[in-house]
Amino acid sequence: MVKSYRIGIDAGGTKVAYGLFDEQNQLLDRFQHPTPIEADGPAFSDLVIESVERLLQKNGLIKEDLQGIGICMPSFILFEQGYVCMTSAMVNIRDFAMRDYLTQRLRVPIVLDNDSNVAALAEYRYGAGQGSRHMIYMATSTGIGSGLILNGQLFRGSYGWAGESGHMIITPDAGLLCGCRNQGCFMSWAAGRYIPQHIRQQAVGRQTTMNLGPDLDCVELCRSCREDDPLALEILEQTAHYIAICVFNIYQLLNVNLFVFGGGMVNFGPLLYDRVRQEFDRYNHIPQSVEFRFAQLKKDIGIIGAAELVREPR
Repeated sequence: MVKSYRIGIDAGGTKVAYGLFDEQNQLLDRFQHPTPIEADGPAFSDLVIESVERLLQKNGLIKEDLQGIGICMPSFILFEQGYVCMTSAMVNIRDFAMRDYLTQRLRVPIVLDNDSNVAALAEYRYGAGQGSRHMIYMATSTGIGSGLILNGQLFRGSYGWAGESGHMIITPDAGLLCGCRNQGCFMSWAAGRYIPQHIRQQAVGRQTTMNLGPDLDCVELCRSCREDDPLALEILEQTAHYIAICVFNIYQLLNVNLFVFGGGMVNFGPLLYDRVRQEFDRYNHIPQSVEFRFAQLKKDIGIIGAAELVREPR
């Protein structure tokens, strides 16, 4: 029997999406459910098993038709072991051998990886990175992370979490405390999760069109920037500054000439990323081409990349 189907699962902070793909990488079916944010490892895995079985039944397939299942989440994963050290999507999943748990119950090959890694793989194969030799995928969203494509291969490092650029430290004795418990990470300066705190800090004693209530987010910031709100534009410049430094440091370390930007903050468009480009160019004194592109695969990037994991050599 030819095993020609793959399932890609993208477990994010608000939803878990499932995609069924054929051997031509065509998306045959897709569904999602809310992320069970309080679930521990076994509880989440049991929900995945139930959802996979439902997806197969709906499409007239059985587990033996599957080449494998790829799963991505915002997490520190020991890639070779399929072991989830922790994930920001479901904080009760810690130190859990998820691959073994799922494999024993589904009897299907399982591959787990970080969400930025699978996004990089998807964009490199099917999106903005096609035709390139090296590529950095920059996730700029609730958090900040990177996926590294070097010489056409996804680079994970010794343990599996290469590319955690959001946790590189830029101001060790200043700035907000990051969720990783360090102070001054790039993420705490430029990620969507922390921008409302910067706005409120800098809004003290100042006029602004932004609603500073509990619903303050990057959508509100973007709206006020388009209205030329001085505080909003100041925050935007600050965010662009730190994203640019993060990108520049990666460029200096790896000398990769293509950066693909994805994640929710790309909705700012040129308003933010033209500033990132200007800041990057201000630091870059060697006149070699470095290209910035926006990701092309949008909402399905996670399930596409997760399904692609199954075809990666291991």
